[in-house]
Amino acid sequence: MNADALPPTVRIVLVDDHPVVRAGLRALVEGQHDLEVVGEAATPDEAVRAATLERPDVVLMDLSLGDGPGGATGGVQATARVRALDPAPHVLVLTTYDTEADVLRVLDAGATGYLLKDAPPRELFDGIRATARGETVLAPTVARMLVRRAASPAPAVTEREVEVLELLAQGLGNREMARRLLVSEATVKSHLSHVYAKLGVDTRAGAVAAAIERRVIRP
Repeated sequence: MNADALPPTVRIVLVDDHPVVRAGLRALVEGQHDLEVVGEAATPDEAVRAATLERPDVVLMDLSLGDGPGGATGGVQATARVRALDPAPHVLVLTTYDTEADVLRVLDAGATGYLLKDAPPRELFDGIRATARGETVLAPTVARMLVRRAASPAPAVTEREVEVLELLAQGLGNREMARRLLVSEATVKSHLSHVYAKLGVDTRAGAVAAAIERRVIRP
């Protein structure tokens, strides 16, 4: 793999909507002589602004950014926008979520790595350095999930089917799901049929339970 050279000091922007978390991460990271926090952000807009102004090597990105519109997927949106900058910093996700849907969405958005917040500090520091070099960094559970997905003979659940499962988990009926997804009820029924077959279930409740158990969607 062709990796970038590691700069003498890795410049980092922290993106998390909890000030206490950012303060803790700053204290941890700046205890390392070669790591420097040059900016903080709590929203996707702030993340893009900080990345534009500070030109960091790495943006350390949480997935869930607030309770407003797009909050649950704010980190995915922010990652895509940050990676569209020129020059584009690398993005290392640091989150509590490890579902298939979360991982695939943010990796598709351009994230270089994905770590969980229960990672030991040394794993985080090494992950930041590796991300600055352009290397892929994955939490062990995330790496295992991706390997299982690649090796599975069963058809993978598509992004649209994940959206259907997430709405199903909220208790929405076919009509409301069709309205949310801007499709017909017949299309929703088709998606449900495919999901049932892929998960090996035959009820709405069974589909939600199986999707959560397999970490396709969040509980």
